[in-house]
Amino acid sequence: MVERKVAVIVGSLRKASLSRRMAHALIKLAPPNLKFSIVEIRDLSLYDEDAESAGPPASWVAFRDAVRASDAVLFVTPEYNRSVPGALKNAIDVGSRPYGQSVWSKKPCAIVSVSPGALGGFGANHHLRQSLVFLDMPVLQQPEAYVGGAAALLADDDSITTEGATKFLSGLTTAFADLIERVLAKSP
Repeated sequence: MVERKVAVIVGSLRKASLSRRMAHALIKLAPPNLKFSIVEIRDLSLYDEDAESAGPPASWVAFRDAVRASDAVLFVTPEYNRSVPGALKNAIDVGSRPYGQSVWSKKPCAIVSVSPGALGGFGANHHLRQSLVFLDMPVLQQPEAYVGGAAALLADDDSITTEGATKFLSGLTTAFADLIERVLAKSP
């Protein structure tokens, strides 16, 4: 099996967020050929075309380089106000600019939305999908992952506490690995 580099973008800035903890759990469950690296969004200033013209900030350059070097992207995000957190939207904007130089284009991706509540971040998941279609990112369609009640699913070591959730999330990472291979096999 070919090793594939996966950039993990966590939509929450909080160090011990459910989204970050779920990202660590997913990394543990994934097939061994997927090599994950969390790409931080915390230090990205708000996208501003004037700053781009003056020479992009070092944090933007580092972020773009990290995503560009990956084969695929895993988004793990909470829902804020029925949408994605502003920091995640900003990271998407930073990576998609300057126009015509998007680091996202053609990278296979998966979305896992995470919530302490019952809806599992449905709104965030679907809003994010809208942006990813525009960015020309093949998105894992099935299984969809809206992880509700996430606090009860995560042990202190960020492992998954239930057999059903472990089976589902393992299946998701396997399906993501399959998508990556299908998409990259078609790439020039």
